[in-house]
Amino acid sequence: MPQNNYIEEYQKEHGKGQGVLQMWEKKRKREARISKHQSKMARKLTGIKAKLHNKERFREKVQMKKTIKEYEEKLKKNKPNQPRDDEDVPEGALPAYLLDREEVNRSKILSNTIKQKRKEKAGKWAVPVPTVKALTEDEMFRIMRSGKRKRNVYKRMINKMSFVGNDFTRKPPKYERFIRPMGLRVKKANVTHPELKTTFQLPILKVQKNPQSRVYTSLAVITKGTIIEVNVSDLGLVTPSGKVVYGKYAQVTNNPEMDGCVNAVLLV
Repeated sequence: MPQNNYIEEYQKEHGKGQGVLQMWEKKRKREARISKHQSKMARKLTGIKAKLHNKERFREKVQMKKTIKEYEEKLKKNKPNQPRDDEDVPEGALPAYLLDREEVNRSKILSNTIKQKRKEKAGKWAVPVPTVKALTEDEMFRIMRSGKRKRNVYKRMINKMSFVGNDFTRKPPKYERFIRPMGLRVKKANVTHPELKTTFQLPILKVQKNPQSRVYTSLAVITKGTIIEVNVSDLGLVTPSGKVVYGKYAQVTNNPEMDGCVNAVLLV
């Protein structure tokens, strides 16, 4: 009974499915085993089969040597300044094992340049508060009991200041896991420009990173050392191409929940 080409047609229409990776892996392993299979056949075969096999292998090796020789001649043609084996070696020529000694200094210079660039980059992105004290979960959250008999303890009230945007909408109280008190919500920060030595009150765009935890970053909690993005369009900062800078990063330098405000230093 003819099977036709229903397998090939299905693969053209729907692809090879999840087994395509296994198929390519099997194909790669099969090709890697060819050399072992050939050596095994060379040891096992006898008689006329062995003669035919050895003749075929000899033809392949001859063809490979010809290809390698053509490639080497092509390289010699591309480099005419280099002396050939049959020519006289010019005076002052260094042997092969001494050729790398001149490049040692270049590599040292290159590594020193890379190290210097790394130091400059590290200095450029150095922050005013490099290390912060780790906060425990008890310091960050307060357990809120809910339910008719106050048995549910899945809600948490945030004890630190948090950023809440203008388009923020609270979830229904039943589904709200984290509660941000109105008195601890903040939308502006007192940002100091380190070069101008001037402080501006700028609106906060978002909390970029809280060093305490990713959870606090997603909750937009502001603690000491937090990187925030502020709106600096009113300062008149421009890029080298002449465009006005809209947002810039700043790091919080105080404990906002103790001072009642957010003080930050602009990262220039």
